[in-house]
Amino acid sequence: MEPVLLAVTAGALLAGGIAWLGGSGPVAAACWAAGTAAAILPAVAWVIGTLRRGRAGVDLIAVLALAGTLATDEYLAGALIALMLATGRWLDAAAERRASHDLRHLLEHAPRSARRRTGDEVRTVPLSEVRVGDLLVVGPGEVVPVDGRIEDGTAVLDESVLTGESLQVERTAGETVRSGGVNAGTAFELRACATEQDSTYAEIVRLAQQAGAESAPVIRLADRYAAWFLPLSLAVAGLAWLVSGSAVRAVAVLVVATPCPLLLAAPVAIVSGLSRAARQGVVIRDGAALETLGRARTLILDKTGTLTTGRPRVIDVAAAPGHTPAEVLALAASVDQYSPHVLARAITDEAHARGLALAPVCDVSEEPGRGATGRVGSRVVSVGRHADTSLPAWARAADNRATLDGAAVAWLTTDSSLSGAILLRDPLRHDAPRTLRRLREAGIQRLLMLTGDRAEPAREIAAVLGLDDVRAQQSPADKVAAVQAEREHAVTVMVGDGVNDAPALAAADVGVAMGARGSSASSEVSDIVLTTDRVDRLADAATIAVRARRIAVQSSLGGMLMSLAAMAAAAYGLLPPAAGALLQEGIDVAVILNALRALRVDRTAQVAIEPATEQLIQRFAAEHDDLRDVIEAVRETADQLSETTGPQALDAVRHVDRLLTDRLLPHEYAEEHQLYPALAPTLGGPETTATMSRAHTEIQRLARRITTHLQLADANHGRLRPEQIDDLRACLYGLYSVLRLHFTQEEENYFSLAP
Repeated sequence: MEPVLLAVTAGALLAGGIAWLGGSGPVAAACWAAGTAAAILPAVAWVIGTLRRGRAGVDLIAVLALAGTLATDEYLAGALIALMLATGRWLDAAAERRASHDLRHLLEHAPRSARRRTGDEVRTVPLSEVRVGDLLVVGPGEVVPVDGRIEDGTAVLDESVLTGESLQVERTAGETVRSGGVNAGTAFELRACATEQDSTYAEIVRLAQQAGAESAPVIRLADRYAAWFLPLSLAVAGLAWLVSGSAVRAVAVLVVATPCPLLLAAPVAIVSGLSRAARQGVVIRDGAALETLGRARTLILDKTGTLTTGRPRVIDVAAAPGHTPAEVLALAASVDQYSPHVLARAITDEAHARGLALAPVCDVSEEPGRGATGRVGSRVVSVGRHADTSLPAWARAADNRATLDGAAVAWLTTDSSLSGAILLRDPLRHDAPRTLRRLREAGIQRLLMLTGDRAEPAREIAAVLGLDDVRAQQSPADKVAAVQAEREHAVTVMVGDGVNDAPALAAADVGVAMGARGSSASSEVSDIVLTTDRVDRLADAATIAVRARRIAVQSSLGGMLMSLAAMAAAAYGLLPPAAGALLQEGIDVAVILNALRALRVDRTAQVAIEPATEQLIQRFAAEHDDLRDVIEAVRETADQLSETTGPQALDAVRHVDRLLTDRLLPHEYAEEHQLYPALAPTLGGPETTATMSRAHTEIQRLARRITTHLQLADANHGRLRPEQIDDLRACLYGLYSVLRLHFTQEEENYFSLAP
């Protein structure tokens, strides 16, 4: 109806204007009166519809103003009001179409069919017929139809619709991919791991279909404004008529008090916020969730999978005398490559990352809760728990380290002899510290962590992140109780990813699910789903919500204040009806355009990284992963120096010196001269990286000191002097500590800027 009404009212106004210029006043008046009358019927229908929904709409003022212009023969003003009403409705509809474009894109992007391979035949079948285990072919440019695992080759995927990231990603054989990504490379085969309804993209589409702004509290707030604005307008109009005795003044007041699209600016801003969030990989169920997130002051987070990656990672490998860490890890991975256990997968991934060759294994068996056993050559190798309580000194040290670090231990035994220990821990997400800082900037005043884990690792993470409170060993019922208690004091958001988080997510004012790898139960009860496995998207959503709500309130109140000023001028006779209609038209258009600002990117909310700098970040992040064995070698050598100072210990120091010279120091030099200069303009100048540069200097100083110790040992016929031992050991332990801290700081402060 909006385009038709706009055409009719604009045509009537134009025809009347032409007739008036031609000297035909009665024809002009008739055209303008016809345009006015054409707008009355739709306006009455909108008022009735609003009243049926139990809302007091300001369209009633427009109806009274239109009727008043006809009654007082102010036909030009009536035509202008009619055009204003039609223009406002059309602008609002166009704005909502623009704002919801990204949500509609999700629906249009949804795959409808898949190509299924059966033997040598490939047939296109409806997506509903795809079953788990089917072998599918995904051609170039096609959408991945269901969640699955790549059967062979390498897939190059554009996952921007899922993650908001424009960079293409590569997935190799054996890796899982999510439905919704677009094949940007050559064709590949996919083994279906889920049906259409259970796949990632189907869940996103279901959430997007529920998105809308009609129930947002800020829009109900606008309705409350209308509840007093309507009687105030009528009172001012009546008073102007009573005092002046002129009905024209009353009509003029009603004309400038006709903000038909004015209060619709609130839903435009909210829907714009929903659209902006969708581009960032955040699907919000409705406008109420977005608006409530914008008012939130307390944030409760689960630990595992939310603040941590949710995937265990090898943090240390201890070897018994006569064995090396590389040997221990390779043997363990050789046996564990056949195990589906999450720790086994972490051990195997670490061995592959270090480029270790895995030995062939036979007679593999696994006992639940105990571990896996297999035969490697002539040896029987087991990985898992160790029942013997009497541990040698090296094993007790490893076990103590695991206790202090909150790590799990996978023991390696060879022919029933304890050979090594692998320590694994779920690491903190690199983007978690920056995310929490941004959330505080967005208005979150209290950060609380709830976890079912033990108190020691929970408190360590809370200390690192600067949380206000932490509660460990929480059951699902405990989490619900904690959420309800926090809601009594402030609007509360709960963030989680597991099935055990679902009740707490439902109990919060706003539930946020880590939907990329989280459970479907948590996604189904949540108001907001992060479709990419990045917790910093939560900060993006909060920033967008705060901005959208601020713009919505600003648009409503600002427009009403301008209308009130115009009403006062009209009541004093300073604004005739026709001029008032033109002024109100400008106010309404300005307010709607202001509401559309919620679609734009807030440049101050996040750091913008140039593509070249992003590539540098990704390069050095990969080098960090490659250098982890160097850092561990430094500590292992320091440990060895504590046990013996003989030739074997000196050889270990020489090995570390070569690693530092050939691998670590070139990496630090490249960071200092390539990465830091590239980051400096974005972060605010070279002073922002000065502290990290000082760490580079300290690393080089300690490395040179170790080299000097070796030169002194060579001058002493290849033996370390007794007076060297303490200082050399201190250098090694000091370097290990500096490197770990330095790497962590770079990963949290710099590498987290890029996906």
